[in-house]
Amino acid sequence: MAEGDSIARLAARLHERSAGAPIVRSDVRHPRFALVDLAGQTITGWHPRGKHLLMRTDAGVTVHSHLRMSGRWSVLGAGKRLPRTVAADLRIALHLGDGRTLAGIGLPVLAVLATRDEHRVVGHLGPDLLGETFDASAAAARLQASAERAVLPALLDQRCVAGLGNMWAQELLFLGHVNPWRPVGEVDPLPLLDRARTLLRNAVTSNPGQNTTGRARPPHWVYGRKGRPCLRCTTSVAFAPPERTPHGRETWWCPRCQPAGAHRAGPERAT
Repeated sequence: MAEGDSIARLAARLHERSAGAPIVRSDVRHPRFALVDLAGQTITGWHPRGKHLLMRTDAGVTVHSHLRMSGRWSVLGAGKRLPRTVAADLRIALHLGDGRTLAGIGLPVLAVLATRDEHRVVGHLGPDLLGETFDASAAAARLQASAERAVLPALLDQRCVAGLGNMWAQELLFLGHVNPWRPVGEVDPLPLLDRARTLLRNAVTSNPGQNTTGRARPPHWVYGRKGRPCLRCTTSVAFAPPERTPHGRETWWCPRCQPAGAHRAGPERAT
């Protein structure tokens, strides 16, 4: 899943394998950037920003991408080509001096811009949970700016805090005994943010990374466990499909471990 931790891991892998490499030829298959030529530039590094990925060159150019659910980056060895069925989804190819190719495949978001203008593509993001200088107070203030908003969509709003996707946000709320439909103004966000930062940082360095239970199976407490017994109390895990949630995402929670309280408990009928 392309959440903050997986993007950080990808950035580290790409940085290790290509930082300092010269680009001898580029192919950008995007109508806005099809004439961009990165030949002669050297890759200086890959940098994660929340769920966004930034590749910078020594010419002051940045390649910005967002994987969402379908995109990926691959490193092809010298002389290797993408399978024909995959090549149709190629969005950018960076051919390096040693014969290798960095291939961005199925990228739903791709832009090439001046590094000084990166704020145009990531400036809207809230504090990055994996950033070296994460400002928890600023993130908490952004989360609670709309106090009546449900806590789950608030955590998923990258303008509030960057790095959490659907899986991490829901597992985080389960671990904190917080109902996903509870108004964010009724929640102390600082413990949630502290735990989120710890979980994501551990996921970057551990294998497998996106595991919240500490078990091989199941790896998650509630995510993807519709109707199955809660691993903590055995109550059936509740589920709401995306069309019945305010944020348009599948949602799982334990009605007992994450009690609704006095507030409205989300969809009228959970399944």
